[in-house]
Amino acid sequence: MLSCFYLLQSKEDNFIPSRRDGTNSKIALLELIFMTLPKGHGQRPSTSGKRSFEDWWRTVPEDLRQKSRKGDEANKPLLNQVNYVLLHLHLAGKHDAKPTHEELKDWLHSGQVDVLRMGAAKK
Repeated sequence: MLSCFYLLQSKEDNFIPSRRDGTNSKIALLELIFMTLPKGHGQRPSTSGKRSFEDWWRTVPEDLRQKSRKGDEANKPLLNQVNYVLLHLHLAGKHDAKPTHEELKDWLHSGQVDVLRMGAAKK
């Protein structure tokens, strides 16, 4: 079995004393693992936390929605239109307003967003 961890190293190379007395090596190992997980890990469940395209679209600023879909509101959104919005959100520094990779993939695979329009556009 692994030995006990009495000190845990932080990002700044400072040593932080463990909150445990070191008698239970499993707890000490879990402490170490959770301190090294990436930021945001486990905050959003992978299956139930996905938003639909419409849920996300309502959070996009109105002027950007109108500009990206102008004259094409009757059709399903295209990936190019979504990309236009993502680029403008990125340039504005609104990274928290962008969808996750899993959400984008879900929208494409479920047909909420089209990659390419095969038929004539509705007017």
